[in-house]
Amino acid sequence: MVNIKKYFLQKSISKVMVDEYLAKQFYNAEYAGVDIIKTPMGTRIIIYAGRPAMIIGKGGRTIKQLAQVFERYFSLENPQITVTNVDNPELNARVMAFRLAVALEKGYHFRRAAFITIRRIMGAGALGAEVIVSGKITSERAKYEKLKEGTVYKSGNSLEKMVDRAIAIATLKLGIYGVEVVITKPLRPIDKISIKEIQPSTSEGVTVTNVKIIDEGGQDSNAS
Repeated sequence: MVNIKKYFLQKSISKVMVDEYLAKQFYNAEYAGVDIIKTPMGTRIIIYAGRPAMIIGKGGRTIKQLAQVFERYFSLENPQITVTNVDNPELNARVMAFRLAVALEKGYHFRRAAFITIRRIMGAGALGAEVIVSGKITSERAKYEKLKEGTVYKSGNSLEKMVDRAIAIATLKLGIYGVEVVITKPLRPIDKISIKEIQPSTSEGVTVTNVKIIDEGGQDSNAS
């Protein structure tokens, strides 16, 4: 008999390992996440990215190489890989964190790159955004700089439901920069939700104005 706890634990570990591998290999392609679905025909793998063409490769060459890696190193049987665009990339913290990391590696000033990142996030309709860049950004000593706009929840139910957070690493000649992006999605906050009272309505426009109760003897009980 299969140990249910062990099965789901191994399944979760396998997904985390695949996710970390893809994030490391395809951050330039704005990798956003992966879904792994077991089927009778094998394993269906759906990869989400801001730039799918970079993962697919010329003539599907990269996809074929990925299939071999998944089968050999991650024990995923008969992997069937699909690469698709991520919905609303500007509202995906991972995509924006990788974009910022790539911009830093290309030589953009960290403050300018962070400002552009926040402007794009807010322009997509986010309720709030926060960007933190850490490392030797202005001197020989490591420090961090934070830029924030709008509302960013730090605790409570809204944190779990509305906030997307991601980190990325940019490798420069001066050293390694850490990047963190936090996005408050354009959803209605839980503390702003109210229950609307439903007013009683009549059926097909008919309103009952008077009711007479007749007893068993045929007399009107309302009569005096």
